[in-house]
Amino acid sequence: MSMSRRAFISASTGLMVAAGASSFAIPAFAKVAAPSLIGIKQTNCRTLVVQCVRSGERLTADYWVEGRYVDDEMARINKALRDVRTGEVHAIDPKLLDLVHRLGRDVDARSGIQVISGYRSPATNAMLNKKSSGVAVKSLHMKGQAMDLLVQGRPLKQVHEAALKLGLGGVGFYPKSNFVHVDTGRVRRWAGS
Repeated sequence: MSMSRRAFISASTGLMVAAGASSFAIPAFAKVAAPSLIGIKQTNCRTLVVQCVRSGERLTADYWVEGRYVDDEMARINKALRDVRTGEVHAIDPKLLDLVHRLGRDVDARSGIQVISGYRSPATNAMLNKKSSGVAVKSLHMKGQAMDLLVQGRPLKQVHEAALKLGLGGVGFYPKSNFVHVDTGRVRRWAGS
C-alpha cells in the first residue's frame, strides 16, 4: 500500500500538530500543579496559623487569596474560634484576621498565634463578667471583633508593643494572665491583670 506524497505530508503535519499540542499541555498543567505539589505559597495569599488553647485545635488557613477572602477557609476559622463553652460559632471580623496576620508577621510568629479567646457568646460573656471586672459588658468578643492571644517563643511585651505600633484598634495588656487583647474597635489601649 503506497501513500502519495501529498497524503504523507498531510498525515505528518497532523501528527506534528497533535504532538506539539500535547507538549504544550503538559508543561501548562505542570505549572499549575507544581506549586501545590512542592508546597510553594501563592505570593498574594494571607495565611493564619492558630492554636486554640481551650480546645487544643490547630488550624492553618489560607484565608485571603488574590484579593478575596476564601469562604471555606473563613468558615473553618469561624469554627476554630468558636465559643468553646457553648459551642456557638460566629463570623469573625475579616479585619481582625488581617490585624492578627500583620501582628504575627511583625513578631515573626513562626509557630503561629495561640488564641486564648476568640468569639464569646453573650451568655459566656455575662458569666465571665460576673467573675471578673476585666471582662467588658459590651465586649467586642461577642461580635467576633476581638481576640486574646500570645505568641509562643516571643515575650508578651514584644507582642503588646507590636500590636500598639499597628494602630488598628484596641490593645489590652494582661501580663499576669499572660495574653494580649486585640480588637477592631476604636484605637485605644489599657492594662489589666
